Amino acid sequence: MSADFGGGTALQASGDELRSGGLWNRLRRGLGRTRKGLSGRIGAVLGNDQRIDEGVLEQLEETLIEADLGVETSLELVERLRSAVRSGSVARGDEVGLRQLLVDEVAVLLLDAPRAEWPPPPRITLMVGVNGSGKTTSAAKLAHASLARGERVLFAAADTFRAAAAEQLQVWGERLGVEVVRRPPGGDPAALVFDAVQAARARGVNHLIVDTAGRLHTRGQLMDELAKVHRVARRASAEAEGRSWRVSNLLVVDAGTGHNALVQAREFGAAAPLDAVFLAKIDGTAKGGMAVAIARDLRLPVAWLGVGEAVEDMVDFDPRSFAAALFG
Repeated sequence: MSADFGGGTALQASGDELRSGGLWNRLRRGLGRTRKGLSGRIGAVLGNDQRIDEGVLEQLEETLIEADLGVETSLELVERLRSAVRSGSVARGDEVGLRQLLVDEVAVLLLDAPRAEWPPPPRITLMVGVNGSGKTTSAAKLAHASLARGERVLFAAADTFRAAAAEQLQVWGERLGVEVVRRPPGGDPAALVFDAVQAARARGVNHLIVDTAGRLHTRGQLMDELAKVHRVARRASAEAEGRSWRVSNLLVVDAGTGHNALVQAREFGAAAPLDAVFLAKIDGTAKGGMAVAIARDLRLPVAWLGVGEAVEDMVDFDPRSFAAALFG
């Protein structure tokens, strides 16, 4: 798995930039359900000035696992907390100190994981994922961000199995002022992607966003088709005279799927190399800790978080800000 998202400039805004205004508020709001669940359970564990002993640490371990931070990550965090308790750096019943220690340790773990980077234009982004993960809406958010940077964007409706999918992308295209390359239902998605690359080159586009068909990660034939789409996109982009296009596979995961997101990532990664993850619908679940599991356990960069329905509701994944919004 790639440790960057194309070899370009760093993707994330700094933690200070996130905390300075609207982005920080969106992140905190998006993680509201997850934070509320964690706060309630941590408060219950440490209630009544309870001494932080082995029993409390075991309960905290269960709490972190239930929040989908991942088993390995939860075990490592609790071991670090255990060391802090033994050294006396966390006092008895010190919930504030424990929370801050969790923020610091989660940030350290995430900073050790691969960081996503934004490839310089021209580039092709293949949006991949299971049915209902939020690929099309996430594609619109990505396009909105590119347009805000002054880039020229083109959509490719590569879900040729469902007419409704192309229609949804067309609606977003009209709202954003982005053209859509589409074909009648039933066509070859790889052929459509090839045509879209040629259209992007002819129209002077520097970001082609391909909305692929949703597919179950357990269906081998569909995963083989995704691999073909990836190969065709790379071959077509390599043929673009005088312009080096970077092809990136962006896995869109519904944060509400919890642990199953790890299974999806592994299976999609076996079909085509994944460059980064877009964790969608994080505002509608208490399982926002899944971002930690993906980054830490799979060593797969988390690039963006979808924190609402509007095209503006997308924030860069910043480890320190994420950890602070998760527990603080």
